[in-house]
Amino acid sequence: MVCWVAERAQAAANVDRVIVATDSQQIIETVESMDIEAILTAPDHTSGTDRVAEVAAQIPDAKIIVNVQGDEPLISPATIERAVDTMAAEISKPNGAGIVTTWEPIESIDDVLNPDVVKVVLDENATAVYFSRSPIPYPRDAVKRHGSPDAALRNEPELLKLFRKHTGLYVYRRDVLLEFTKWPQSQLEKVEALEQLRALAHGVKIKVVEACTPSTGVDTFEDLERVRELIGAQTSDVRTQTV
Repeated sequence: MVCWVAERAQAAANVDRVIVATDSQQIIETVESMDIEAILTAPDHTSGTDRVAEVAAQIPDAKIIVNVQGDEPLISPATIERAVDTMAAEISKPNGAGIVTTWEPIESIDDVLNPDVVKVVLDENATAVYFSRSPIPYPRDAVKRHGSPDAALRNEPELLKLFRKHTGLYVYRRDVLLEFTKWPQSQLEKVEALEQLRALAHGVKIKVVEACTPSTGVDTFEDLERVRELIGAQTSDVRTQTV
């Protein structure tokens, strides 16, 4: 799966170098056997961001660092390109974003209510206001009419358009990434278990762009089975087209 993710990153036209950062010698050997660059990092990092920062510190010429998480085998190269292009534009602004990330529409009531699906609220300039595991924004009047968020969404399905799913792609200005890992966890970060809230607490502007296509992160065995089915279907489509 990690190799699959790396190959998707390599397919992004505006990414110059792809490195797998890991503390696993087995993963190092696996990805290098596929001619993918890898760096063995310290084993005591508390987050993927810290691991990426260790590698970024070794590449002083890189102004933009992209963090594609290894559990996103279906991430679109076009989505990576869009996020990188957005950061390239933000760098030139006096008060530009320090981080760019991505969102996807939420099409399922279960996803709105699922705490494992992180929601993001944006302002009029597509800048993140807040990230949460709770259903945000909270449709107060609809909940009053129907008694609960679940009932409100089932009776007024058009409310789904209010919600955006945050997806695990981050593009950092190098200086922001290196500073981020020095900051202590914020209270809201600890409460929600979402490290991007640390950046908001320190005044970092986070630009959020829509993903080009949906992606499916692999957090559970069920997710893995679903991704295998999707990849199998894509492979079958390719074979059908080339016959």
